[in-house]
Amino acid sequence: DPFADAQDQDTSETKTATQQTNIHIRIQRKLKYSYKVAPSGSRTERNGRKTLTTIEGIPSKFDLKKILKVIKKQFACNGTIVNDEKAGDVIQLQGDQRNAIKDFLVDKDKGLDIDAKTIKVR
Repeated sequence: DPFADAQDQDTSETKTATQQTNIHIRIQRKLKYSYKVAPSGSRTERNGRKTLTTIEGIPSKFDLKKILKVIKKQFACNGTIVNDEKAGDVIQLQGDQRNAIKDFLVDKDKGLDIDAKTIKVR
């Protein structure tokens, strides 16, 4: 279990800190326009429909690198950890992974066992 270390360190202080902190899962749409040229020579504009899912506010008791490694493997998407000035370390994933990430964070067996009330999906 990659998260066993974090669960062993679970004290009453970290539980109250976890309950006070909200985890935000957001989606950002990347507008990428491309042009398809038909054999007749006419061009049609297409939307690339690229999206990013960002996760911020994961408690510091969890190792973000391990979480990212498991998420990338489990959901077959690429991702990275970005340092934001306001939000701190943020996980960015390719694609719309909002519901899958929420299920992962709440899951007791394969996830992080975080209270669903603290997760805000937008």
